[in-house]
Amino acid sequence: MLAWSDLPERRLAEGGPLGSLLARLVPTGVRVLLAGPHDPALLARLAHAEVTCLLRSHPDGVTLADRGARVVVGGPAGLPADEQWDVVVAAAGLDAVESVEGNRLGWDGVLQRLVTAVAPGGTLLLRVDNPLGVHRLVAASPWYADRSDRAWSVGGVLDAGRPANPAQVRARLAAAGLRPGPAFAAYPDPDAPTVLVDADELEGRTTSGLLDAMLHGACTGSREATVLQDPARLAVDALHAGLGSALAPSWLLLADRRRADPTPGDGTGRGDLPVALVQTGPPGVGVVEVHAGADGWRWWASAATPRPEAAPFASREVAHRDVTALHGPIPEGRLLRTLLLDACLRRDLHTLRHLLHGYATWLGTQADADGRLSGATALAGTDNVVVAGDEFAVLDPSWRASAPLELDVVLARSLWRFAAALLTGGYAHPWTSTLDVAGLTVVLGGVAGRDLSRATVAAAVEAEAAITAALRGLDAEGRVRLADELRAVSPTDPPAGPRSYQQLREAWLRQREEMTRLAALLKWTEDLLTSRERALRRADATINLLSGSLSYRVGRLAITPARLAKRGARAAKRRATAALNQRRSEPEQQ
Repeated sequence: MLAWSDLPERRLAEGGPLGSLLARLVPTGVRVLLAGPHDPALLARLAHAEVTCLLRSHPDGVTLADRGARVVVGGPAGLPADEQWDVVVAAAGLDAVESVEGNRLGWDGVLQRLVTAVAPGGTLLLRVDNPLGVHRLVAASPWYADRSDRAWSVGGVLDAGRPANPAQVRARLAAAGLRPGPAFAAYPDPDAPTVLVDADELEGRTTSGLLDAMLHGACTGSREATVLQDPARLAVDALHAGLGSALAPSWLLLADRRRADPTPGDGTGRGDLPVALVQTGPPGVGVVEVHAGADGWRWWASAATPRPEAAPFASREVAHRDVTALHGPIPEGRLLRTLLLDACLRRDLHTLRHLLHGYATWLGTQADADGRLSGATALAGTDNVVVAGDEFAVLDPSWRASAPLELDVVLARSLWRFAAALLTGGYAHPWTSTLDVAGLTVVLGGVAGRDLSRATVAAAVEAEAAITAALRGLDAEGRVRLADELRAVSPTDPPAGPRSYQQLREAWLRQREEMTRLAALLKWTEDLLTSRERALRRADATINLLSGSLSYRVGRLAITPARLAKRGARAAKRRATAALNQRRSEPEQQ
């Protein structure tokens, strides 16, 4: 294909989680085949291996050849029939491997050709897109209406020529002569996943606070995106329902070819593969892995992962992220935010009081003698704290405050973030609907047993603006703009993140209710003013009527001399008093 490019538009630093996974799958010196368009950053991650790139696009082949890679252009038909590779990677799917020029092999035909290219004992890494993934369920445009240049082959559940779930993929891999292995669910974008999670763990650990936070963070996009509903909420709900893998946008499946003389440990078992891989922010920080151990899950950050320095305009005097702090066991438990949301939806005040009081007490035990918090605890909001029984723990300790913060400010900041998400997200809760974000924060503080004032909440909002600006690397102007946006958050606003039609509609309904309430208040005020004005008019008419009567005139004639006499008496009294004072002062002057 001489005038076509398949290289992905969205690229991740060092290939993202896929690059870290391949770094573990590919030993030094082995032969690797990258079948289809992949992020060029993967070539740098696989510099320790002999890499061959199989492409259908001539311009892409020229681009990768300039980077020093061996390139085969022409699709599966261009592969040498007598050559095999130790690792075959088709992480872009099979549709982008086959050229539209020449005989079409179909999905099974391309798979069989790649299986033939796997050497005995070798491994195949295959990506399969989910026709019912979260990305399709929230898409504003239906998949079947795609008429873009890339939509030559639109896959869906109606196409029996390709598998639609991991079970069907494993069946076809086994039929092709491979032994299926582990599978990873990829979120949130099939072309550039920032989170890879073992599918079995995703289905088995439905209450994991870590997976909850990972999926929510991965699916929280920018405001520029337009979707039908919030993908983060849908992904987390799928996790809790045991459908986190079933609704993943895509899967990465491993399979291996058995040797003629199998050796112990041969195959693609769990081995040292991670349970999860997540692209951390801000950009350039790298990928953090989660591994299973005898004592549970543990953080693992590569020594090659760069320590995040301050972004161009960031102030490390406020907050920063230190990925090197991710080491040791990961605390078990459910995410505090999820538990609070659940209690709000059920109007369970007892559970809310228990959770919030326990959270505030836990923060208090972490404070120093001056009542200040520092380090990771100072940024331990409801979305970064897990609860196991009555125990609270920081989930991700890499988010750290560089300067100590007051205990009440830390608590108010955390509660304000939760209150903003609760109100702008349209969640039902047990408090009056007329509360604003600051008012609900004060109420939540009271439930937690702390007397928070609106001044404290205002200081917490300023701290939130400073912390967020530092972590995002915003300049002074960006920080001021962010602070203005945070101070202006109201219950009638849509939540932060992608523009969701569902949440925009809910925000519109809240705005309509608020306008109805204000219109009713305005009508009541107008009715009150009208009634007062009518009363004043009646009084004025009565006065005018009385002022024109004979009795009123006679009364004025009788009262006028009395008024004049009273004024004269007052004047005479003043003159007499002045004369007396003058006579008293004369002897003193002599």
